Amino acid sequence: MPARLPTEKRQAEIVAAALRLASERSPGQITTGEIAEAVGVTQGALFKHFSSKDAIWLAAMCWVHATLLQAVQEAAEGAASPRAALEAVFHAHVEFVVAHPGVPRVIFHELQQPGDSPAKREVRALLQAYRQLLLALLGAAGAQGQLRAGLDAEAAATAFLGLLQGLVMQSMLTGQPAAMRPLAGRVLALYLRGVGASS
Repeated sequence: MPARLPTEKRQAEIVAAALRLASERSPGQITTGEIAEAVGVTQGALFKHFSSKDAIWLAAMCWVHATLLQAVQEAAEGAASPRAALEAVFHAHVEFVVAHPGVPRVIFHELQQPGDSPAKREVRALLQAYRQLLLALLGAAGAQGQLRAGLDAEAAATAFLGLLQGLVMQSMLTGQPAAMRPLAGRVLALYLRGVGASS
């Protein structure tokens, strides 16, 4: 019988187990019984921490929101220039997906569901915050003459996210998340040339 853990630790274990399972199959096919088994608790014990599978996916998206945003913000803050920050953010995002390959499956699953949901709103909030970070970096890079004059920052932010999504989709199709790493640098180099970024 597993040791009793504080509620927050057990909830974190449950979320981590759900995301691990999502790296192997569709989130829609994963049962609460399978999540409980992966954690090493009974299904009844699982429901003491989460009222439903939807509540688990919501908690997972809250974790992704906080963790991914922190990773890209720290990457940006540690860079020597706005242009370098864009590069650091791109690679930090790639590393996050390599480390947590179940996350994109859960996000795409949630976005495909009809209507709105708390988990979908959490994904939307993450994307909005991420986009604001990119717009701030693009604005700072432009002010320092590191971007092409007259660059459409909104379009540049959209293209940045689109390139990441393309890499993620390709990694999901091949089942090899780590294969994103060597391709990421080449894709990013094309992007930076397109926006006229200079080092």
